Amino acid sequence: MNKQALAIPQKLSRILGTEMDRLLLLSMLFSCLLVAARLIHTERLTFIFLIWNLFLAYVPYFISTSLTRRAERGAGRGLAWWTLSFFWLLFIPNSFYIITDLYHLGDLYNDRQMPQWFDLAMILSFVWNGLLLGVLSVRQMERIILPRQTLTTELLFLYPVMWLSALGVYIGRYLRFNSWDIVTDPFRLLRDIAMMVIHPLRHQNTWDMVFCFSILMTLIYLMMKRISKALT
Repeated sequence: MNKQALAIPQKLSRILGTEMDRLLLLSMLFSCLLVAARLIHTERLTFIFLIWNLFLAYVPYFISTSLTRRAERGAGRGLAWWTLSFFWLLFIPNSFYIITDLYHLGDLYNDRQMPQWFDLAMILSFVWNGLLLGVLSVRQMERIILPRQTLTTELLFLYPVMWLSALGVYIGRYLRFNSWDIVTDPFRLLRDIAMMVIHPLRHQNTWDMVFCFSILMTLIYLMMKRISKALT
C-alpha cells in the first residue's frame, strides 16, 4: 500500500477526532434526524430551533478541544489562549441551556402533530447531547487549568463555572439575551444584571433558580466524572 493510500485514513481520523468525538457526532446526528423526521411528517418548523441550540452548545466544546490541542503542543498562555478562554466562558452556558428546552413539551411550541413519546425522545436527545458537550468541555478546561487537583481546588474551579452557567441560562431563557449580546448590546445586558444584583429581594426567583441550577449542574458533572472513573 503506497503512502498516498495510507494518508487517506489518517486524514479521516484527524477530521473525525477521537472515538468520543465520533460518538458525539453520531448522537447529535440522531437528534437532528429526529427533527428532520418531524419536519417532514408535520410540514412545520416547530422544533427547528433545537438544532441551532445544539450548535451553540457545541461551540464551547470546540473551543475547549482547540485549547486542549494547544496545550498538548506546549503552546503558552498568550493573548490567543486568554481570548479563547473568555469566549469559552461566554458560550459554556449554552451547553446547559438546552435543559430548559424540556419546557417545550407542554407549551405552545408543541403542536400535538406527533406522538408525545416522539417529542419527548427528540427533546431528551438534545438535552443529553447538550449535557455531554457541557460536561466534556468543562472537563477539558479543568485538565488544562488544574493538571493537579484536590477536591477543594476542583470545587473552586467547578462551582464558579457552574454558577455563571446557571446565571447565563437564566439570562438566556427569561431575559432573552444571547451570548454575543455582551458585545452587541452590553449596556442593556449589564443594566439588567445590575438590577438583579442591586435589588436581590425583588429578584428572589432569579437567584433561587441560579442557586438550584448551579448545584444541579455541579452534581451532574461530579457524578458523571466519578462514574467515568468507576467504569475504567
